[in-house]
Amino acid sequence: MTSVLHHRTDGPAQAPVLILGPSLGTSLAVWDAQVPALARRHRVVRYDLPGHGDTPAGTLGDTAPGTTRVADLADLVLALADHLGAEQFAYAGISLGGAVGAHLAVHHPERVTRLALVCSSTRFGEPAGWHERAALVREKGTDAVAPGALGRWFTPDFAGTHTADRLLDDLCAADAEGYAACCDALATYDLRAELPRITAPTLVLAGRADTATPPAHARELADGIPDASLLELAGAAHLAPAERPEAVLSALLGHFGAPDSDDNRYAEGMAVRRAVLGDAHVDRAVARTTDFTADFQDYITRCAWGEIWTRPGLDRRTRSCLTLTALIAHGHQEELAMHVRAAVRNGLTPEDIKEVLLHSAVYCGVPAANSAFATAQRVLTEDGTPLTL
Repeated sequence: MTSVLHHRTDGPAQAPVLILGPSLGTSLAVWDAQVPALARRHRVVRYDLPGHGDTPAGTLGDTAPGTTRVADLADLVLALADHLGAEQFAYAGISLGGAVGAHLAVHHPERVTRLALVCSSTRFGEPAGWHERAALVREKGTDAVAPGALGRWFTPDFAGTHTADRLLDDLCAADAEGYAACCDALATYDLRAELPRITAPTLVLAGRADTATPPAHARELADGIPDASLLELAGAAHLAPAERPEAVLSALLGHFGAPDSDDNRYAEGMAVRRAVLGDAHVDRAVARTTDFTADFQDYITRCAWGEIWTRPGLDRRTRSCLTLTALIAHGHQEELAMHVRAAVRNGLTPEDIKEVLLHSAVYCGVPAANSAFATAQRVLTEDGTPLTL
């Protein structure tokens, strides 16, 4: 093993880790639709298999025919978790990615907290078929298996979509040796006798139109893993997260974390509100709450702070810049003063705030920026923030 798997992380650095494993022939992009929502409560880690995406085939070390096992891929995932400092993690994987997760749950149960197996299996057919596919790809490249993948991966109605085309492009771009080595891993994989050893709470997802790992494979997994749950998705073939993204996301949210609720959003919102505005400000606001304003305070905590400020797409520094500009445009000086303080807490310097105000002079108007400069200078001076303007 020469290097760590190529990976991408999303979500809060201190949140529980959730590793997402791809299927044979796809890159980490196969999970694109689920990541934004999962990353609200998890540190989501996606990886590319050897020879796929941006992971070199040589990451395996030895890709000679018949050499690679699922255990080798699982060792790479463990090395990635160690690299990221994740002593424990939840795991969801598609097909081969699911096999990796199941192997980890059997052989390293102390590391895997929860498990989801998506369109996966205890055994992926006879070894001869996989060895034949590996030999074909080593000779002619992954283009040779792309036409067959289209029918396995997607239902006919989904096959011509942009998402389907993009995932097929990932297949065609895969390294032949890396893809073939993963075929070798699938050839020897058989976890049927070891399923009862999985102790992590497990969700099994199946696509009813999946011809590669039909629902019967999912039922075998669910029957063999103690207390596992099973969900079959209509209108989904082998790459269910791409074809039925909302249904897969809903199932994963329910399995890996408490579903969104008003109580959860309020708790998360209050935590972010305190981090951005400061305990003193929030305590004063809470103390001033009356029966007349209570619903409004609940609303802004849940919606503004619990749904928008908690999203992973923008960091808090960027959100402060946007908030300052919006308040300047509408002339909300009292709110502007509060968010100047918040901007400093979120990492903006007086120089950064000055640039936001200058930019707003062009797009919000000079009078608005003039008032904003006066407010910002007053707040920064009162708070003792050094001005090097």
